[in-house]
Amino acid sequence: MKKINLFILFAASIALLLTASCARQAMANVVPVSLLENESSQTINPLQNTGSYVSAVFIESSNGTDDGVRRLVTSMQRNGLDFFKTQASPSGLIASNDVIILKINAQWAERGGTNTDLIRSLIEAIHAHPEGFTGEIIIADNGQAQFGSERNGGSLSWANANSATRRQSAMDVVRYFQSQGHRVTGVLWDDFTTVRVNEFSSGDMANGFFVENTRRSTGLEISYPKFTTEYGTHVSFKEGIWNTNTRTYDSEKLKVINMPVLKSHGGFQVTGAVKNYMGTPSDRLTSRRAHNSVGTGGMGTQMAATRMPVLNIMDMIWIGPERGPNNTYAMAEEINKIAASTDPVALDVWTAKYVLIPEAAKRPGGRAASMDPHGTEPGTFGHWLRLSMNELDRAGFIVTMDEAEILVVNNSN
Repeated sequence: MKKINLFILFAASIALLLTASCARQAMANVVPVSLLENESSQTINPLQNTGSYVSAVFIESSNGTDDGVRRLVTSMQRNGLDFFKTQASPSGLIASNDVIILKINAQWAERGGTNTDLIRSLIEAIHAHPEGFTGEIIIADNGQAQFGSERNGGSLSWANANSATRRQSAMDVVRYFQSQGHRVTGVLWDDFTTVRVNEFSSGDMANGFFVENTRRSTGLEISYPKFTTEYGTHVSFKEGIWNTNTRTYDSEKLKVINMPVLKSHGGFQVTGAVKNYMGTPSDRLTSRRAHNSVGTGGMGTQMAATRMPVLNIMDMIWIGPERGPNNTYAMAEEINKIAASTDPVALDVWTAKYVLIPEAAKRPGGRAASMDPHGTEPGTFGHWLRLSMNELDRAGFIVTMDEAEILVVNNSN
């Protein structure tokens, strides 16, 4: 496990060195984290004493419709992790002309899918880029054209959505921003999850999924979406943005923000940031190898071999402490929190242990014990999360399950 030593930045106050995992192609950035004693609203996890910190988790209160995302971005930036990439902050996550995939959960209606108020707030935050945002935002997921609330896969147009009004679908959010002249679109990868294609570089311009011919050690056969948006942007989830004139990919230009809903899962115990990447391969074209590989660390393989999210934002506005991954209005528990980290593993550890498990423990017949992120027995959340972490670690990404290595900046209390 990679560790970053604590060191003194200046005599008056103590700062920590935080490593932020950025995009696959950009590698991990090391950024300073300041503990601001004059910010009385900021509470620091007791684990922050002495030692080394590998990853940071930021928590804010939010119901999705408020300024929670803005406060989250401010907290990140105040503590050394720049959300915006600018001339003054070249190590920031989001540049003004990036193409950004918001990888949501769209397989389930009601509270099972990513909160659309949260999606809207995040897009507004991106459009507030200090250098002006001229790029494109794509709301996307692959419900695999199977299972889900209606047993036929995902939807960006659920009539019974996860929002304050229960009527605002992801496509409603898309249409709102389009009416304001912004380049925002929705792409449901279900629509071509059974279509096998080659890369743009081979001359194949069709929408579909590229599938490798080899099976990885975790049992996963790598696959990923390749498509063209309504604005004519050619996107390869792995390779980046295809330029038809230069016949080259721009990998740095494509960023992924991973937006899972925190909830239980009948087979894998917890759905969080790592499990949410099950919406990036094609289960249909890989004979269910993708889904079956989750328990053996396959989503760590998927992240490492395709594209690591620059940021993971956990939707904990309404969580699902029982009988997931479905999460109906009646089953959901209102928590009104969001959390973010560049490390999907650390984010899963903290949110599962301190948010999901306490609520699951209150439910009769709950599976709180099997949700333990530090579990070691096969079948527990901790077992397969550790296998996923090992895959990311071997690929050179900075991830950790050790709570002593996780800096927690919690403004939600």
